Amino acid sequence: MKWIFKEPKNVAVFTSRLILDDKDWVYYVSHDEEDGAWQFHPSSGFTPEQDARVVSLQTMCKIEPRIFELSDLPLGWCAWRETKDGI
Repeated sequence: MKWIFKEPKNVAVFTSRLILDDKDWVYYVSHDEEDGAWQFHPSSGFTPEQDARVVSLQTMCKIEPRIFELSDLPLGWCAWRETKDGI
């Protein structure tokens, strides 16, 4: 798939061990206004001190390809879905 994000594939993003270990799914995404960082949160919530992980944006897109739908999410905005298969 063509890379459509403004950020490079290897930009660091924040996520959870739960998502990386396939124990939960991406429920909430934020594109932080302060620094442009992307965050991908699980549905069950997590404790940053114990569960936070840093990976590339490309890695997150491989885990959850629907993230490409958010490539134009403006700074300071967020998106979420109520179910794993939801829009």
